[in-house]
Amino acid sequence: MAVLSNFLIGFLAAIIGVIPPGLLNMYAAKISMKEGRKKALVFSAGVCTTVLLQTFIALIFARYLDQHPEYVDMLQKVALGIFIAITVYFFFIAKDTRRPVPRGVNYSKTGRYFSGMLLALLNLLPLPYWVYISITFAGFGWFSFSQPGLWAATLASGIGTFVMLWVYVQFFKRKEDRKKLNLNMNFIIGGITAAISVITLIKILQGMGYGF
Repeated sequence: MAVLSNFLIGFLAAIIGVIPPGLLNMYAAKISMKEGRKKALVFSAGVCTTVLLQTFIALIFARYLDQHPEYVDMLQKVALGIFIAITVYFFFIAKDTRRPVPRGVNYSKTGRYFSGMLLALLNLLPLPYWVYISITFAGFGWFSFSQPGLWAATLASGIGTFVMLWVYVQFFKRKEDRKKLNLNMNFIIGGITAAISVITLIKILQGMGYGF
């Protein structure tokens, strides 16, 4: 049961993390439009390879923090402030979510795989993201730091990331689909961070003795 719970949390957390337009998913979309879906999917596979490694490292670190509650309490309070600030930004300050995709040269399929790995290495956000997600859900008893559970969550993160990148690749499969980029994703991102803020606040209040 713990393995299944870890897998579901890892899968959903990965999808949520890749939904907002960013460097990796928009680059995959660009490759799809310029070079075809096959190369875009190869690029996505390279990204997921790095994501698997990053997730496993983050979960190992999270397991250490879980064994030291004094650090977890501080981490949750800092995370709450960060997510509230992000929520306010996306709801009231951010103006536009459209981002230009970077220009690049024509790569082979093998080159696209390694370019996906290297580009994903530049994105360090998965490390604190997975630490926070795992510790928060572990506090509710929904996430296990057992070795099988860690592998399940790691595998799920790679699958979830690939699924969401595949959606971007399919969604922007033609140049004409660039017009669909004119969608304001701020409220979606703000809603996600608001939900995370509420979960974090509940966990902090529970730690202070308030029951829910």
